[in-house]
Amino acid sequence: MTTISRRFQITATWLSLLPAMAGPAMADSHSVTDALGRTVEIADTSRIVSIGGAVTEILDALGMAENVVAVDTTSTYPAAMEDKPDVGYMRALAAEGILALDPSLIVAIEGAGPPAVLDVLEAASVPFVNIPDTPTPEGIAAKIRAVAAAVGRAEKGEELAAAVSADLAAITTGTASVERRLSVAFILAMRSGAPLVAGSATSADAMLSLAGADNAFAAFEGFKPATPEATVASAPDAVVTMASGEHADGLDRVRADPAFATTPAVRQDRLYAHDGTYLLGFGPRTAHAVRDLAADLYPDLDLPVLPPRPWVAPR
Repeated sequence: MTTISRRFQITATWLSLLPAMAGPAMADSHSVTDALGRTVEIADTSRIVSIGGAVTEILDALGMAENVVAVDTTSTYPAAMEDKPDVGYMRALAAEGILALDPSLIVAIEGAGPPAVLDVLEAASVPFVNIPDTPTPEGIAAKIRAVAAAVGRAEKGEELAAAVSADLAAITTGTASVERRLSVAFILAMRSGAPLVAGSATSADAMLSLAGADNAFAAFEGFKPATPEATVASAPDAVVTMASGEHADGLDRVRADPAFATTPAVRQDRLYAHDGTYLLGFGPRTAHAVRDLAADLYPDLDLPVLPPRPWVAPR
């Protein structure tokens, strides 16, 4: 049974229990300015719908997991969040399913939608906070602070942002010392046709840069299918792809692809797979994700050991 199916099965149980459940204490009334420049008044944080994997991870790290009554399908960490009712994919939400959960606050990553659904949710007078999503160390800190402000945990948010920023600074100091940067292809999906690769202006491109690598498909912009000719010409030293869900067999598909078979990456078997949310979420675990990716690409690089963090499960 798929995770999504399992979530839908338990949604009815959650809804039947809502009247009897005593939510955690409400936060003091406050207002925030969100990523869209709107002033949002918030009076109650006891029933939060979290949309966006990084948003959900931040809420958990802030100690707000019990207040989260539903998440979207990208919210797969921590594992306990998968037992929450599922409101669908972050870019294909349905207003009716969200409003049926009687949320007191909706916290959503920038880019969630579609816009028509967001209009319905705002018209329903449920506070809706749009969280900025910039794939940089500074952007992660801003994301943490924005979520913390929305739920009335600004001080805790500053502590979390400082810790994550310190970890990132330590790792990127190490990756900045790479003498020969590898050219790396990031494959989002190996479909029956052309592979879907990450170009510039993507979270994958930003992750490769933090790990001390160059994007083999930097001439592309966004996620684009790569022709066999473009793949051969890119000649990546290494390939990174997804390690979960429908993309779990990505490395086998890369090895079997005639165009990639000509590349140094396949000839030298420098192929690596990571969980997509972990690698591309740009949330509290990003420093650890950068370190793991850099350790794959540069096994001889002397990388600092990051301190244990309660929001990062041991790997």
